[in-house]
Amino acid sequence: MFRRPLLLLIFLLIIAVVGTLLAVGAFPPGVTQQPVERVLPNERFGTR
Repeated sequence: MFRRPLLLLIFLLIIAVVGTLLAVGAFPPGVTQQPVERVLPNERFGTR
């Protein structure tokens, strides 16, 4: 098909990337929702 192995390798890499993107787009991973907990510094509650 190709005379140069480098072109074949690049072609296969591009096909693999496109296939991976299509697979992730078709079957997206599940999202687990978690509450956001942010720790506030103590000096915010002090008196001035």
